[in-house]
Amino acid sequence: MAGAVSEARRRDVINALRRGTVPQTGLDLLAVGLDRFGTAMDDDLATVARGGAAFHAVRGEYGSGKTFFARWLAERAKRKGLATSEIQISETETPLHRLETVYRRLTERLSTATHQPSALRAVVDSWLYTLEEHVLDAGEVTEDHEEAFAAAVDTLAEQRLADVARTTPAFASALRGYRRALADGDTGTAEALIAWLGGQKSVAASARRVAGVRGDLDHFGALGFLQGLLTVLRDCGHPGLLLVLDETETLQRVRGDVREKGLNALRQLIDEIDAGRFPGLFLVLTGTPAFFDGQQGVQRLPPLAQRLATDFSTDARFDSPRAVQLRLPGFDLERLGELGRTVRDLYAGTARHPERVRAVVDDAYLAVLAEALTGELGGKVGIAPRLFLRKLVADVLDRVDDFADFDPRRDYPVTVTDAELTDVERNAVAGGSVGSAGSGGSTGDAGTADEIDLELS
Repeated sequence: MAGAVSEARRRDVINALRRGTVPQTGLDLLAVGLDRFGTAMDDDLATVARGGAAFHAVRGEYGSGKTFFARWLAERAKRKGLATSEIQISETETPLHRLETVYRRLTERLSTATHQPSALRAVVDSWLYTLEEHVLDAGEVTEDHEEAFAAAVDTLAEQRLADVARTTPAFASALRGYRRALADGDTGTAEALIAWLGGQKSVAASARRVAGVRGDLDHFGALGFLQGLLTVLRDCGHPGLLLVLDETETLQRVRGDVREKGLNALRQLIDEIDAGRFPGLFLVLTGTPAFFDGQQGVQRLPPLAQRLATDFSTDARFDSPRAVQLRLPGFDLERLGELGRTVRDLYAGTARHPERVRAVVDDAYLAVLAEALTGELGGKVGIAPRLFLRKLVADVLDRVDDFADFDPRRDYPVTVTDAELTDVERNAVAGGSVGSAGSGGSTGDAGTADEIDLELS
């Protein structure tokens, strides 16, 4: 695989690892141990692209690879034309029981293969352009007849949104208002209506009056807006949406009544998927085993526990990749060494002295480095991948490539300073509850999520 990788992709991945962050692309190059999920996930993506729906719950302790799995899957989804959105569930920023907030975060993090977050306006513009092309292809009107052309586009939009309009007419009304504002050159109103379609609060009343809509999006309208968004995505060439709800275990730390509301919202969403309300939706949620098995999590709501029930009594080698819950095994030294070999080979593809890199940083040294770093982290292999890769690239591979007389066995004593660790890593080294630091605060900062873990399964 390494031989077919372009130099640009190699550099993007290596540069991100040098900074200690998750690469934005090229995660398939680092997907150690995920091959067993590939076929099943591709089947699910194909089902979604045909107008079906899919759902999985990914379980694992910190360091097992949940976030990495979600982003690896997102890359596969984008290659098949799907849009994606990853949301960190948080008791303060994105509480699961407030579906209007979940929808707002979804649109803020919406991305496609060609557009970074938020891709909502680009998607809506593409949808309108597609409708106009269909009207022109029909040959009944031309762009020269502006009024007739606009009416024909509106009629086609109504036909495409008929199912949504029956339950959430405001979504269709806002799209009509947005198109009229664009046609009139009223960019301020158009931007306000896009914000309203994205679930943003406090949109100017004057803009809402143009579209004939009132108030802000509420909990009950959120699922209708999601249905409308899926319709728009499908009509403009994106056959579905991969929605990741990350860190759902934060529900365990909220007040009892709020927790039950959040669990019930999750049950409702899963039931709606099963009922066929969301064609084109692939929902993935991640959480710790304690969330799925403990009395402060899923087990607190028996109907939800029944929907997520998966038998893990057999050896993990025989886990089905098609099960509702997918179990990610913990990271170990063997996988850490395999990951190191993969990154070394990627690095060598862009190095000035590739032969020296491969000779000095051989497999034996990578095993020594993995063991030494894990020892510095108190034997906690699960928190080692991010720091291991950063040190491997920045402290070892770069120096071997730059200096002919640098020998990492002799010249590089492995040390870890407190400043190098994230809050979660520091807490884990200290023997605290992994995930309790940093998870409950703002998760709207994507950079924080990138720095907290480079989880690799």
